[in-house]
Amino acid sequence: MRKDNSFSGKKSLVINGRLYDLTRPLIMGILNLTPDSFFDGGRYLQDEALERRIKEMIAEGADIIDVGAWSSRPGSVSVSEEEEWSRLQKGLERLRKLDTDIPVSVDTFRSVIAEKAVKEYGAGMINDISGGDMDAEMFETVARLQVPYVLMHMQGTPQTMQDNPRYDHVIKDILYIFSKKVHRLRELGVHDIILDPGFGFGKTLEHNYQLLKGLGAFRETGLPVLAGVSRKSMIWKVLKTTPEEALTGTTVLHTLALLEGVDILRVHDVRAARETIEIVQYRERVKIE
Repeated sequence: MRKDNSFSGKKSLVINGRLYDLTRPLIMGILNLTPDSFFDGGRYLQDEALERRIKEMIAEGADIIDVGAWSSRPGSVSVSEEEEWSRLQKGLERLRKLDTDIPVSVDTFRSVIAEKAVKEYGAGMINDISGGDMDAEMFETVARLQVPYVLMHMQGTPQTMQDNPRYDHVIKDILYIFSKKVHRLRELGVHDIILDPGFGFGKTLEHNYQLLKGLGAFRETGLPVLAGVSRKSMIWKVLKTTPEEALTGTTVLHTLALLEGVDILRVHDVRAARETIEIVQYRERVKIE
């Protein structure tokens, strides 16, 4: 695949002034502060459970904690900016009180929320499920804040994305969209851009597995690639089970994604992801005599 000027990147990230070398994939632990997320909604709304979850992810080897307060599950009900910020503050306050130096990513599509999280709580990354489509001010805000930006692809909105997603060619279509958006972000001066093809966000089951097999095409852009497949329906629909029973399937998909060269895994189960990375990397170091 021929690279253009939009896709001239690097395989490292600077978060809160610290350089992260992506020769070892990073683990982004999920901290959901919503009552209705598809897997762990409502589990961490109480202070004790929230603190326990943060400490657990750090102890198990998370490199980044991704805090979200707006459910993006298919068909979810939107909440106001005020409600999202109220929920998010709780997690950010708890992280600050724990005095941990683990970098925090904020999962939001709202530029106002992004700016508050960075300026008031020192968040070091913005993870935008809409890739700038749901808030026209997001790209300019990220450029002004100078923080890494996870550019995710979603067709439609969480309320409509699974109604009837269609693509001419899912990988080429998403790469084309990314190319235009990365070009705009570069023009604005955004340095650290992470691509997330958006598994489950406006994709059929077949689209998701086409993306999984084609992750190498995203890696060829030269930009870091994030895979968010943890406990998603692309696992439990194939196995005819539930999100609660999807850890083994998640580990399989993480292994396949790592073999395709992804740089960041966004996960619910940090220890399992860390062990998967360790085994895959050990395999890569072994030489056949």
